[in-house]
Amino acid sequence: MKDYTLIIGLEIHVELATKTKMFCNSKNDSNEKRPNANICPVCMGYPGTLPVINKEAVQSVLRLGLAVGGEIADFTEFDRKNYFYPDIPKGYQISQYKHPLVRGGSLLGVALTRIHLEEDTAKSIHTESGDSLLDFNRAGVPLVELVTEPVIHDSETAGRFAREFQLLLNYLGIAEANMEKGEMRVEANVSVSRSDLKSLDSKDGPFGTKVEVKNLNSFKAVEKAIKYEFDRQVGLLESGGEVQQETRGWNEEKEETFSQRVKEGSHDYRYFPDPDLPKLFIKDILDFAPEVLRRTIPELPWQKRERYKKDFGLKDEDIEIYVREPGWGMLFEETAQLLNDTELSKLASNYIMSDLRKIISAERMAEVIRMIDEGKISSRGAKDILKIIQEEDADPRTIAEEKDLIQISDREILERIVKEVMEENKNAPIQFLVGQAMKKSNSRANPEVLKNIFEELLK
Repeated sequence: MKDYTLIIGLEIHVELATKTKMFCNSKNDSNEKRPNANICPVCMGYPGTLPVINKEAVQSVLRLGLAVGGEIADFTEFDRKNYFYPDIPKGYQISQYKHPLVRGGSLLGVALTRIHLEEDTAKSIHTESGDSLLDFNRAGVPLVELVTEPVIHDSETAGRFAREFQLLLNYLGIAEANMEKGEMRVEANVSVSRSDLKSLDSKDGPFGTKVEVKNLNSFKAVEKAIKYEFDRQVGLLESGGEVQQETRGWNEEKEETFSQRVKEGSHDYRYFPDPDLPKLFIKDILDFAPEVLRRTIPELPWQKRERYKKDFGLKDEDIEIYVREPGWGMLFEETAQLLNDTELSKLASNYIMSDLRKIISAERMAEVIRMIDEGKISSRGAKDILKIIQEEDADPRTIAEEKDLIQISDREILERIVKEVMEENKNAPIQFLVGQAMKKSNSRANPEVLKNIFEELLK
């Protein structure tokens, strides 16, 4: 078998969380259950209607472009992408072709080609009786499309990229990108290259014949579809066949791709500038100025990861939870701020990760850590207190008093326990003796003080 290289480029469509649709005042609500409730003559493509550009949607895409280090367009325009399909009410889709809002940039080290803005299509519903129904609530919703360069070479990287893109959208607050609700759809352009024929790094290619796998609606589906398509294409080439340029779907139950239609080229869509929409000169619009938009961009996921690592030395897996789960991240941040100590903050993170199943107040968490630092409670006592706080949200010091969890550090008391243990266990190792003393004290003895007493008496 020859040596084949997998080449992947991703196209990701995401519905923006604007109040209204892209070119009209119809409500943008992905939770609407009633079919055809949020529609109007504009998004239904009635003759004589005129579209108006959604300013919030344009701002959202420009902010996204700045976040990934892309080049913001000085000039942009919207084009008509002409094709007939039942879910396109106008017979064309308003999109962007030659002049996208953003060019270039990168995410997770993956180079981006462009980010542009368009309108979504309606939703087709196929019934068991063979009927096809159309729900136009989604038609006209602002849709951002991100296109990567064909520089991804394994399915896992493709999955990580899609997850990171979803996370970035959440951080920017421009989209929920819920894949189960269809707010984010991934398309994978997959081809294979015979690396023994020509260098993959060659400017000329060859990349092999590209196959587009459409509408992948989960990260696992993205990874599985790419793996399947690689095996399918290699199998075809090894058996002397040819890979056809086409669009394929993904069958979740069979875990295989299937042919849908021959892939169109850009010339098939007969793009031309939409005559009903104004051309945009970004630099002339103050609200679109990069320096204005940069002030609205929060700390981004990769920046937060770097800060957690640099400031606290946290484990990568813990950092990832804080970055991806805002509630847990906020608990750690607030606790660290209250403690104002790097080592204690790191200790707090260990307890948050190992002993919490629900989020508690940062004040409670910080107080437990302070009690450990003061020697008031043991590690076992801290775990017991945190368990009770999650059930009752009670004061940590009150819990420690009521449950007899205050650690014994009084040397006179501990010396009596130590002497008893030494009488009962002649010539035993010190760690065993400490363990026996802890049992006698019902785990309330301070283990460090115990160890010191044992060492002194054994000498």
